[in-house]
Amino acid sequence: MRNTNTRSKTLKRRIKKSEKIFHAYSEIQWKYVDLLESNDDVVEIRFNVKLAGCELGDNYTSDFVCVKTDGQLMIRECVLKRNFLRPLNVKLLDASRNYWLSRGCKDWGIVLDA
Repeated sequence: MRNTNTRSKTLKRRIKKSEKIFHAYSEIQWKYVDLLESNDDVVEIRFNVKLAGCELGDNYTSDFVCVKTDGQLMIRECVLKRNFLRPLNVKLLDASRNYWLSRGCKDWGIVLDA
């Protein structure tokens, strides 16, 4: 999850399971999209999806919103392990989880770097 008002280095590339150009804001996002691309259960990948109506405001996005073969959504938020327990990250992840759970998504998870 990230704030859209934050400027950071962006890596771009085209991926097969999306019509848009993929924008990665971290190395972990860059690597994780390869796993999503190779996952046969994932048919569409959306990235940096705005969380309209989020309890923290409308300037936040989820890293990956994927549509699975059964039509269900799978949400993944990428976090560096060293930042995982920082109070702001905990607050952001909790807000993302609550946002998606309130919209009926049951497959929400966190991706940590090795």
